[in-house]
Amino acid sequence: MENQKPTAGKFALNYGLMLGLLMIAIGVVTYVTGMALEGVQWPNIIYYIAFPIVIMYAISQYKKANANTLSLGEALKVGLSIAVVSAIVYLLYGLLFNYVIDPEFMGQMMDMQRDKMLENPNMTPEAVEQSMKMVEMFTNPLIGSAFWIAMSAFFGLIYSLIGGLVMKTKSN
Repeated sequence: MENQKPTAGKFALNYGLMLGLLMIAIGVVTYVTGMALEGVQWPNIIYYIAFPIVIMYAISQYKKANANTLSLGEALKVGLSIAVVSAIVYLLYGLLFNYVIDPEFMGQMMDMQRDKMLENPNMTPEAVEQSMKMVEMFTNPLIGSAFWIAMSAFFGLIYSLIGGLVMKTKSN
């Protein structure tokens, strides 16, 4: 009986869902504790640490399931797919949160941002308004979603490339 070659899609779905759910959990905890509205960023460090670890681990598990062989292309496919799946999972939660769970949250968040900027004596009201236009642009669901997926794919590509170069097997 011959071993079946594993599919990158299966690994991407499993590990991408795991990463996406981790980001959702962080989002829920920061929302419930009020840290999200205060702009506290440290909980996101958990995700920034988990992201490359999960991608590297998934690539190593893919290699193990593939008779200990791995090409750079396979590593890129697995890692990049994980990154995109996790971004889409979190994006769906974000849309649900912002349109169903708490539609006023983004407005509250923008008000807090504006107030913090106005507290800075080095920022003129014009500079604050200019900055708020940028914040508004990224809170637009289409632009923010595209940016989130693009950034996740970019970092997924980098970590997949590193993992693939380290773990690939030499071809004959």
